[in-house]
Amino acid sequence: MAIIVIKLGSSVVSDDAGAVRADVLARICDEVTELHRRGHEPIVVTSGAIARGLGEMEFLPTSRPRAIDDLQAASAIGQGKLYRVYDDLLQARGVTTAQVLLTFFDISARTHYLNARQTLRKLLEWRVVPVINENDTTTTDEISFGNNDFLAAQVAILVGAELLLLLTDAGGVYTSDPRRHPAAELLRDVEDFESLESLEIGHQTSPLGSGGMRSKVVAAEMATAAGIPTVIASGLEPGVIAAASAGEPVGTRFTAQSGRYSSFKLWLKYAKPVRGRVLVDAGAARALREGGTSLLPVGVVEVSGDFDAGDAIEVAHGADTVGKGICNYSAVELRSVLGMKSAAVRELLPRASDEAIHRDYFVLA
Repeated sequence: MAIIVIKLGSSVVSDDAGAVRADVLARICDEVTELHRRGHEPIVVTSGAIARGLGEMEFLPTSRPRAIDDLQAASAIGQGKLYRVYDDLLQARGVTTAQVLLTFFDISARTHYLNARQTLRKLLEWRVVPVINENDTTTTDEISFGNNDFLAAQVAILVGAELLLLLTDAGGVYTSDPRRHPAAELLRDVEDFESLESLEIGHQTSPLGSGGMRSKVVAAEMATAAGIPTVIASGLEPGVIAAASAGEPVGTRFTAQSGRYSSFKLWLKYAKPVRGRVLVDAGAARALREGGTSLLPVGVVEVSGDFDAGDAIEVAHGADTVGKGICNYSAVELRSVLGMKSAAVRELLPRASDEAIHRDYFVLA
């Protein structure tokens, strides 16, 4: 049996006036219930709280506020009302649910990350369906996932899901925007993300959403790097959840990538926020990319930002990003020893680590 993370976009959950698409959600809850009955462990990640709140306050469909305090207030109004819809629908079908609100901090802080994983695993063990959303009421631009596509990918990675299903109002990923180009073709399978670079995959969203197809493709890249196949498909078409979970051709399927990262390195790569940046010389860049070595102070040529030991920093050579790692030095300490060999570093900072970034705490870009 499989853990399946199902993300519903705002355009699937709500109409243009912010009202819940009751018929769509009822049908989706039928499909989620069927997965649950068959022994699978579905997790629902839902957008739509802000849209629901704006609709309740009658801002929609004529206008959509953009100020962060307006959106937070709208989320506070809409969140409970939206969850109640899921809870009522699934309870009526014999399924117990739990509301889980996450912030980027819950994922970016390692201890909180592990606690969130433990809670979700316990809910699944109890045969409860978690209904997850970002806690928009308290989040800020600086500590936000940006949109629920990234949240869904992080949840899939967090619990080790067997499938991530991103449901939107489009049929999948097309060669160009089908709303502007009727001849656009649906891509059925994607194995190489570089093959998408020449395509017109834009950031245009629905009036209610914050993502767009580009963010869904990035979320798919995040999940497949963890070995989790991902499907982008229409949530407005019946039977999509069952078809995707059975491996049938529906929407656009992204193949799980080989060379799966460890749980820790996936957290570091996608969840740990960057607090600074260092430039390294050509030899250090080559050793990091090809040799899998640690970064020593001798290879560092420039330090940017104000970070502490234990923060994640970006490592670059010229204009090219090499990777990201957890630094053993503060910015002040690293500036004082950059370019120095290990013996000189130990004389200046006797208790300092030999490595600026240990290879076990570094991931390539």
